Amino acid sequence: MKNNTRMIRINDEIQRELSNIIRSEVKDPRIGSLTSVIRVETTSDLKYCKVFISVLGNDEEKDGVMKGLKNAGGFIRHLLAERVNLRNTPELLFKLDNSVEYSVRMNKLINEISRGNKAEDGSNE
Repeated sequence: MKNNTRMIRINDEIQRELSNIIRSEVKDPRIGSLTSVIRVETTSDLKYCKVFISVLGNDEEKDGVMKGLKNAGGFIRHLLAERVNLRNTPELLFKLDNSVEYSVRMNKLINEISRGNKAEDGSNE
């Protein structure tokens, strides 16, 4: 389990640096300011790194951001290698994460249901 703490630290460092790189270094117009790195999962051999990206916008904007990140993947990996001291810099695999939008949608639905129940309770009195 020693590697578990090590991997958590590596994932946190990679996530922090990728967030900074995507926000300030990547100049692709498809990658907007509403793009954020949600979490990072690196394999134990440091060969691959899944980067979960959240994009607020419509499907067209999401597709554009993912294509932009894929095209800039080599550049991002190069900058990551300069900033994070690892023997091997992992290959970055960008994945779209819809969990933020899902939670916002669920929250709206719960609020609508609770408002509906309050209206029913108020009318029966």
